Amino acid sequence: MSQTVETHNSRLELDTAFRYAVTLAWQDFRKLTEPRSMRVEYLCEPGTALDHLSVWSVRAGGYQDLVCDYWTCTSSAHPSGACFGNRHYIDKLAQNLDFIMKNQGVFTRPADACRHGLVLIYPPDVEDCAEAAIWMKVAQALESEPGAGAVPVLPNDHHQDEEASSRMEDEGYPHQRAGTLPDATGYSGYEWFPIS
Repeated sequence: MSQTVETHNSRLELDTAFRYAVTLAWQDFRKLTEPRSMRVEYLCEPGTALDHLSVWSVRAGGYQDLVCDYWTCTSSAHPSGACFGNRHYIDKLAQNLDFIMKNQGVFTRPADACRHGLVLIYPPDVEDCAEAAIWMKVAQALESEPGAGAVPVLPNDHHQDEEASSRMEDEGYPHQRAGTLPDATGYSGYEWFPIS
């Protein structure tokens, strides 16, 4: 899951946010089927807002099931929001996708991204689940605060974070709110600042 490098000064990529959304719902997928992998597919012109995505489950033998579609706009052909197949409704996935799609302006896409987006998600381990849970909890908490408009980014290692934290203590940034949360191991050196 650590394929995307996140730093204290950059925002989270949209594809990583989708990976976290599926990771957080993985246990619910396992109750319905035993997925070998999941994928999120979308079509989006670079620089424009994403209107539609599909989430697929891939089972043993390569069998694929459409889990859900998500649309940001309502039309005569479909409602807005997550639309699940008969046996696939997963509330946690619906909530996570809804949060990401309604706040997609705070996520980045690579400058060289093509129109076709594809995110492959393999069975997560404990660390992947903890990283996704922490990020989503902090992102939703900061999003609900007045004046907040950015989703936090997890530092890629504690050493960089400690250096940034000590610089913050020395220099200070009184106009920015900070929230401190522990990581999966209990380390609480993270400093979260809205990116503006």
